[in-house]
Amino acid sequence: MTASPRPGTPIDAIADAWVDTLAELDPSLATYIGKSEHNDRYADFSPEGQERVVEATRATLSALETAAPVDPVDEVTKEDLTRELRLSLELHDAQSHLRDLNVIASPAQDIRSVFDLMPTSTVDDWSVVAKRLRALPGAVDGYVATLREGIARGVVPARRQVSEVVTQIGRYTSDTGFFAGFAAEAAPDEGQLPASLAREISEGAGAARVAYDELAQFLANELAPEASEQDAVGRDLYALHSRRFLGATIDLDETYEWGVEELARMVAEQESIAHEIKAGASVEEAVAFLEQDASRKLQGTEALQRWMQETSDRAVEELGRTHFDIPEPIRRLECMIAPTNEGGIYYTGPTDDFSRPGRMWWSVPEGVDEFDTWRELTTVYHEGVPGHHLQIAQAVYNRAELNSWRRLLAGTSGHAEGWALYAERLMQQLGYLDDPADRLGMLDGQRMRAARVVLDIGVHLSKTRPDESGPWDAAYALEFMRHNVNMPDEFIRFEVNRYLGWPGQAPSYKVGQRIWEQLRDEVAETEGDAFSIKAFHQCALGIGGVGLDTLRTALVG
Repeated sequence: MTASPRPGTPIDAIADAWVDTLAELDPSLATYIGKSEHNDRYADFSPEGQERVVEATRATLSALETAAPVDPVDEVTKEDLTRELRLSLELHDAQSHLRDLNVIASPAQDIRSVFDLMPTSTVDDWSVVAKRLRALPGAVDGYVATLREGIARGVVPARRQVSEVVTQIGRYTSDTGFFAGFAAEAAPDEGQLPASLAREISEGAGAARVAYDELAQFLANELAPEASEQDAVGRDLYALHSRRFLGATIDLDETYEWGVEELARMVAEQESIAHEIKAGASVEEAVAFLEQDASRKLQGTEALQRWMQETSDRAVEELGRTHFDIPEPIRRLECMIAPTNEGGIYYTGPTDDFSRPGRMWWSVPEGVDEFDTWRELTTVYHEGVPGHHLQIAQAVYNRAELNSWRRLLAGTSGHAEGWALYAERLMQQLGYLDDPADRLGMLDGQRMRAARVVLDIGVHLSKTRPDESGPWDAAYALEFMRHNVNMPDEFIRFEVNRYLGWPGQAPSYKVGQRIWEQLRDEVAETEGDAFSIKAFHQCALGIGGVGLDTLRTALVG
């Protein structure tokens, strides 16, 4: 980090203005990064709203293309922001917004999930929440209009995704679902809400439930009959999504073959460790042995949350003394149980001023009440320190050098998730996974990520199955994951549906790790005896979130 602020440049001004434009056009994104002035409304999800985003994207791209970099920081900003703007226009031209529906990261979830990040400490905070609740039906209407436009053009999501989202919405809107609970529990830190505001929130939550129920009816009655029977999106669209999630162009066929080889390597490594856990045991037998060990189990979500927080706090304290320079604001990481039951584990970054810290969220599926610490220890390192939290919060903290776009919005899944998997292996190398059971848990996750490379590319490019029994399909994908992952079936089903509806995202973890490791090795080879792994990490994280092609240019030229 620089000792004094770097003078702003014309390219910084363009990037900062783009953040302001995005915050105006997408208030949920503004909430995520802590620009609270837009917290009382939603984006325009209609086709007209989409066109306004495209117009703004083209204007920013035009300004950026004519701006000259004045230093290496500018060069990274221009390369990466130009790449992102051009790709977003390509995706729009491919009409991806008209089929934007899946089980984890589409407006169907985003319209609801923004409430998880809204401030609720004061009466004024709850007044803003009430306004956004009132705006929710209009946001849903705009989204439905876009999906209807997709039906008219024959650009539709897969029927499987439609059906699964209808089921999700049922959980949002039930009498014990999110909106009912959100309204019932509304209260500021200092006491009760005024009766008029409590009524307004209750009425807003009721209107939100109605709007979501109407969305479910549209999905079931209008979209589902027109939706595609095919889960595969095809090579051309998949290539766009792969670039979106990696920030890099890869050879999809070579990557598929590498994924098959990497999966076999993970299986062999697991089998070796299984013998350490129980002499002569297979992986399945070692897992069964560990699942009988009560000392490695947590009962209930309260125990899970406490264990997550304690594990995270210990990693921050110890690594901050030895292997990383961790500034004080980054040392605060909150571990949370999410208010939904979708099955995901995820991280949300801090606000620009760190008034809301980085948070690790666990969305526990209904019926799951028991958790294995040997399986999940590596997850805490993945989501926290030295994983996502160290990486993302470090960029937010680096105000002296990075413009607001670089700190808050730049980056890709491949950069972030690749680093997080890299961090898991790093923790093994640093001795935090010396217990064979914990290493087996880490490898279980790494094996899953390798399997996802094969599955995701295999399904969406309709490749021949590894057993050569025919082309990939959803049923084979489910059995493939069951064979390669030791997880409850509720998790596996959700994961497979996620891959089918979110093409290109799942492989970005393992492929991103591959690229991170390749870059580290290239830098080490170039620097020879002068190479310092700590210095490499500090330099790489100091760049902030970028696409992996941009990261390669910045680190190795």
